[in-house]
Amino acid sequence: MFMTAILRIAPNLGDISQAPIAAAKLLQGQPNTTTAHQFTNSQNNFHCGVWSSDAGKWTLNYTEDEFCYIIDGEAMITDRNGREERLAKGDAFVVPAGFTGTWETIKTVQKFYAIYEKAE
Repeated sequence: MFMTAILRIAPNLGDISQAPIAAAKLLQGQPNTTTAHQFTNSQNNFHCGVWSSDAGKWTLNYTEDEFCYIIDGEAMITDRNGREERLAKGDAFVVPAGFTGTWETIKTVQKFYAIYEKAE
């Protein structure tokens, strides 16, 4: 589908799905996530929307590049070398492809996301 107008990205729009974090990744708690997916490009390698989770901690293994902007809440990302980044409302950041580590939602977090996956 070719779009000729801008598309606003906002919480509670788009295709909304809920799911727990996969047991194989889970380190702490029993967090559930909500994704309000709002756009995928025609090459199926760029996606954006709004994502949220409640408290918990799990492993990350990124194969894609992701830009995030924290709308609300607080989280901690720790890389494989133990470097921690505390993230809160108003923080913008990129997680590059190849990143491994952990994500911990400290206070229910909500973020805008834009994901780019290398075309295969």
